Formats: sequence, C-alpha cells, structure tokens
Amino acid sequence: MANILIIGAGGVGRVVVYKCVQDPTFDKITLASRRLSSCARYQEEVKARYDKDIDIAEVDADDIPALVALIQKVKPDMVLNIALPYQDLTIMEACLQTKTHYLDTANYEHPDAAKFEYKEQWAYHDRYKDAGIMALLGSGFDPGVTNVFCAYAQKHYFDTIETIDILDCNAGDHGYPFATNFNPEINLREVSSKGRYWEEGKWIETEPMEIKMVWDYPEIGKKDSYLLYHEEMESLIKHIKGLKRIRFFMTFGESYLTHMKCLENVGMLGIEEVEHMGQKIIPMQFLKTLLPDPATLGERTKGKTNIGIVATGIKDGQKKTIYIYNICDHEKTYKETLSQAVSYTTGVPAMIGAKMMMQQKWLNDGVFNMEQFDPDPFMEALNQDGLTWFVKEL
Repeated sequence: MANILIIGAGGVGRVVVYKCVQDPTFDKITLASRRLSSCARYQEEVKARYDKDIDIAEVDADDIPALVALIQKVKPDMVLNIALPYQDLTIMEACLQTKTHYLDTANYEHPDAAKFEYKEQWAYHDRYKDAGIMALLGSGFDPGVTNVFCAYAQKHYFDTIETIDILDCNAGDHGYPFATNFNPEINLREVSSKGRYWEEGKWIETEPMEIKMVWDYPEIGKKDSYLLYHEEMESLIKHIKGLKRIRFFMTFGESYLTHMKCLENVGMLGIEEVEHMGQKIIPMQFLKTLLPDPATLGERTKGKTNIGIVATGIKDGQKKTIYIYNICDHEKTYKETLSQAVSYTTGVPAMIGAKMMMQQKWLNDGVFNMEQFDPDPFMEALNQDGLTWFVKEL
C-alpha cells in the first residue's frame, strides 16, 4: 500500500488521479497544483464517482522550498510529476532533498529555449543512487509506452533490432478550427522545431515538417505522418542493442499545419518577451490564453488514436519486422475519466509506472528510463488498465 503525491491538475493529472484511486496499490493520494480550484474539482469528482477521498494542496512547482515543505508534510512514498516539463528539475531536486522516489512523463525543457534533452536529469543519477531513491523518467506514452514496446520487441522478437520508427497518430476531431490536444506551449514548440533522427551513430537534422510519409494506421486508415524530434529516441539509442536508425513520426492535418504556419509567420509562436501597450508579454503564452484548454476538449472529441512502433531486425539469422501498437477511443476514455484519449494515453502509463515502483517490480537506486526494466509486467498492466496493445508481423 502506497502513499503518493501527484503534482499537476491538468487533463493528464485528472486521468492519473482517476486511475490511481481505482488501483489498490495506492491507499493515500494527495493532489497538488498551483490552482487549488482544479484540485478541488477533481476531489469532488472522485468522491462522486468512486466514493473515495483524496487530499489536496496548493504548491508552486517552481519553488523548491515550497515543494520540500509539502513533501515533508505529506510524507509520500513517491512523487508523480504531472506538471510541466519546465518543472522537472525543481521537483527532482525537492525529491532528492527529501529522499523521495520520483516519476515524470516528459523530459526537462528550459522555458527560454525551444529544445529538450535528458542531460540535466541524467546528471542526477549518482546523487539519487547515493540517496537510495529512484527516478523513473518519461512514464507517459511517447515517451513511455513506446520505450517499453521497444524493450518488449528486443526481449521477445529479435536478437538485434536495426531500425525503429515510432508512429503517433491522433485522428480525433474536436470541432474547433485550431486547438492543441495537450499544453499549447509544449505542443507548438515541439511541432515547430527542427526535426532530428539518429542513423549510423549520428543525429541528422531536418527542417520542420521536411520529411513526410503516409502510414496506414489500423482502425484509422492512411494518414500523412511527419518526422519530428522526440525525446525517447535519446535514451533508446543507448539501450537498444544493434540499433542503426531510429525516427519519430506524428500525424497532422492540413488545417492544423496551415494555422500553425500562419501563427509562426506573424510571431505568435515566439518565446521571448515583446512589449505590448507598455507591458511585457511572451507571444506563445498569450496565444495559450486564446486557445481552448486541452482539458476541456474531452466531451467534444470523437475518433481514435493509434500509437506504436515498427521495429526491423534479425531473429535466428532471419530479417523480420514487428509492429506493436495501441488504439484508444476518445469517447470511451471520456466516459471513463472525463478526459480525451491524448490525456488518457499519458495518464494511464504514469499510474502504471508508479505501480511498478511501489510493487517493487521496477525499483533500483538512481535515474532510469523505461526501457531499462523488464517490459513484461508493464505490458501486462497495460492490458489490465485500459491500454490494450497488439502485435503484427509485417
């Protein structure tokens, strides 16, 4: 039985809370956020739906002393960081100071630089190891489940994996002319940045949306898929033996890309301060206030997501290709958790990652990525907890 502190009360935070209260692994749950009103709303929903009680608290996740004080008050077995990637380092530092296990769903991003990498989080490894605590990085879907899919393919289907393509399709329709399915700042920075893929030991950079392919996604159909840089590739090239190339593709419709390009052309994706009527504003943050809150999209979103990996490699001297994927229905996830499938596919793996740690199936001292552990118990939990997966040989 585990006592956990969840930091972050957005759309993903709601899913994490809903799934944790349904799992007997967690007997005490505290939800904290800068917005106490969001925590209170989820507290009321959980009571009404499951007749379960959770505690709530207000905290600024950028404030290390405040985080330390909250952790010391709650005394959790672990902290689930479901806040923004900008806050990974402050929460990791607070966990280190209090000797508390840590988990997040996405790697660190600096608020003033449109790039992300694991370097600063990996640098905590020795200190976490010396403190006798564990940090599990990227326990969402991608990163997260996609890493576990790769580890599962390596364990069960290949002697060596030569190429991996990670394929992320959201075919949901929310009815708005333009909206993002998760935090607009994070989403638009990710999509508008230059692409990168890894091949033969080096990173190759591409212009945004320069490389496109059409992929036939099961239960969805053929979709334009564009090469992006995504953080799980950075850890997978370290841990998947024999790998020669890894790429990441995500689907976008023409309307989304047109809107995004127009916003970029007029400077609305900027992350540096500009002066407006005597006030300093950051264009991207201003745009965020104008766009629909992703947490409100669930009720109006229809369609499905399909996220998976295609791995090609050698088994018993023969070349083979395996496709492992999950299909998630927006309307079904909303019925279960009042959240659309993008939040669901991130929140469920966060709960499972915490469960793996608290059940000591995945537990070691230091900082780790998902593919460094035995994939089998996690894959089993995916099927049990709402993210059924499929394997096809292509």
